[in-house]
Amino acid sequence: MPGPSNADIRETLLQVIHDMQPKGPLDGSLQSGLVLSETAKRLGITRNADLELALLTLWNDLFRTGYLSWGFNLNNPDPPFFHISDPGRRALARLSRDPGNPAGYLAHLYSAAKLNAVAQSYLGEALACFAAGLHKAAAVMLGAAAESIILELRDEVVTRLAAIGASVPKSLQDWRVKTVLDGLNDALTSRMAQMPYELRTEFEAYWPAFTQQIRATRNDAGHPSSVDPVAPDAVHASFLVFPELARTATRLLEWVPGVK
Repeated sequence: MPGPSNADIRETLLQVIHDMQPKGPLDGSLQSGLVLSETAKRLGITRNADLELALLTLWNDLFRTGYLSWGFNLNNPDPPFFHISDPGRRALARLSRDPGNPAGYLAHLYSAAKLNAVAQSYLGEALACFAAGLHKAAAVMLGAAAESIILELRDEVVTRLAAIGASVPKSLQDWRVKTVLDGLNDALTSRMAQMPYELRTEFEAYWPAFTQQIRATRNDAGHPSSVDPVAPDAVHASFLVFPELARTATRLLEWVPGVK
C-alpha cells in the first residue's frame, strides 16, 4: 500500500500545528519534537525512514518559506521552541482551502468545479510554486490555468453560436486572450436574460475577478517592471478567487449548450 503523498504529509503537519497551537496566554508552547511525533503518528509513518525524511523536509520548508519561526519568547528563543508567523496564521485560519495547503485547496476546488486537463496541470504547478514561496512563478501558472478555462468556455460558446446559426464575433476567433475575454464577456452578457438567476448572480459577482485580480496579477508577474512586480498577498488573493471563477465557468459550460 503506497504511503502518504507530500501533499498529504504537509496537510497533516499543518493540521497538527493548528490543533496544538496555544489558544491563550496561559497555554503551553509549540515544540518541534511534539509536533513531529504527533504528525508521524497520525500519518502512520513512524519507523518508516523514507517517509520520516519526507516529513522533515516539509517541516523545514515551513521555516524556509516563513510559515514558522524558531523561538517561543526571548527566554526561549531557540529550538525546540517555535511559533507561527503571520503568513502561517493566515494559512491556518482557512486551512481547508488555503493554497498553502495544496491538498485541502484542491479538495475544496473540486467539490464545486471541474477543470480540464490543461488547467489542472497548470494549477498543480501553481500550488507547488506557492508552497515553495515562489510567488511570481505561482502567479504566472495560476494565470495560465485561468486562461485555459477561458479558452475552453470560448470554444463551447463558438460551437453553440454556430449550431444555432448565429454569427461568431471575430474577437472570439482571435489568438489574444484579452481580445477573446472581451468577446466572451460581450457574448455572455448579451444573453444574461437566459441565465438562471443563481448563475446570473454568480456571473456578475465573480467573472470580473478574472480581469481585475487573477489576470492583472499574472500580467504583473509575467511582464515585470521591478524586482518584485507582485506582492505575496496579491498572489494569495488570486488563489482564493480562482475557485469561484472555476465554479462559475463550470456552470456556464453546462448552461451554454442550451443557449437559444
